[in-house]
Amino acid sequence: MKLLRQLIFPLIAVVAAFLVGAIFVLLIGDSPVETYRQLLGNAFSWPDGIGYTLFNATPLIFTGLAVAVAFRCGLLNIGAEGQLYVASFATAWVCILFGGVVVDVFGQPVNYSIVSLPAIILIPLGCLTAIVVGALWGAIPGFLKARFGSHEVINTIMMNFIAVALVSYFTQYHYKVPGDPILETAPVGAAAHIPRLGKFIPGLPERIPLNLAFILALIACALVYIFLWRTKWGYEIRATGANPTAAEYGGINVRKQIVLAMAVSGGLAGMVGINEVMGYRYRYYDGFSDNYGFTGIAVALLGRNHPVGVIFAAILFAILSRGGIFVDAFTEHVSKDLVQVLQGTIILFVAAEAIFRGPFGRFGLLKRSKV
Repeated sequence: MKLLRQLIFPLIAVVAAFLVGAIFVLLIGDSPVETYRQLLGNAFSWPDGIGYTLFNATPLIFTGLAVAVAFRCGLLNIGAEGQLYVASFATAWVCILFGGVVVDVFGQPVNYSIVSLPAIILIPLGCLTAIVVGALWGAIPGFLKARFGSHEVINTIMMNFIAVALVSYFTQYHYKVPGDPILETAPVGAAAHIPRLGKFIPGLPERIPLNLAFILALIACALVYIFLWRTKWGYEIRATGANPTAAEYGGINVRKQIVLAMAVSGGLAGMVGINEVMGYRYRYYDGFSDNYGFTGIAVALLGRNHPVGVIFAAILFAILSRGGIFVDAFTEHVSKDLVQVLQGTIILFVAAEAIFRGPFGRFGLLKRSKV
């Protein structure tokens, strides 16, 4: 009931944003009904609409969870973008190194590996690499914050630039197939490929890239909930976020919680690499992220920093992303920029909660949420 009460306001914000969007569409000269039919209807069509929507939601669930965990500790992780980049490259590197001989984009065999591991070993190794490398990259600004008091926002922003530059360098000069015009690594071994859900769900073609990473994202949501609300570590993180002075007075090592929260946050962001490298492209592709790390901030905010809310918020943003393609193609005046308008308006309404608190608070629907 408490969670439902917390999620009512984001739902109101979404509805209000769609009403504002309808006004914009009318002013532009198109039909809001037809525009929203294209925006929402195609995202819910079977199998392509639902398949691609859930696929697009997968990285947003990971980054939304990452930002939410940091928020719970009173930290703002702007570095999920960098964390997912280094983790994705590291995942590709490990899967190339231990994946055996593969065929490149020209159909020629290439061998960057030192040994060929079976899938039962290589898949867990690739997943573990994504989590550990993301966690280590996230722990660095956490340590700087805890040890020297430097602000995590500045640290994580700078770490984003370092991450993108490093992985671009290694891709270009060490792991790109000679002659390939695209900045991407050699493909990973077939043993590192995780199955697409089309193998298990009747009517869902395997050409749709929705894969087991989506199931991992849902499992991650459950584990984050257990971690934050059912363990001592989670309680200490939330207590630190609520009041670090009181937490320290109560015997909680605040510095330790900052590093832990940022490491867990980075590990969750790093899991994007599982979806991207092992379930979709089967290689590291430079610049693959559609601002997943930054959109994760909006997902966490709309989802009230709760794993259940993150799932719904990620799916909503994925629906807008998928539907924007059809709005751009099949409406006369409205472009896919409407998606950006809706996303921005939703976040503005969520940030301006006081606007709605008065009208709805008298009915007991809106109460200020607590950490």
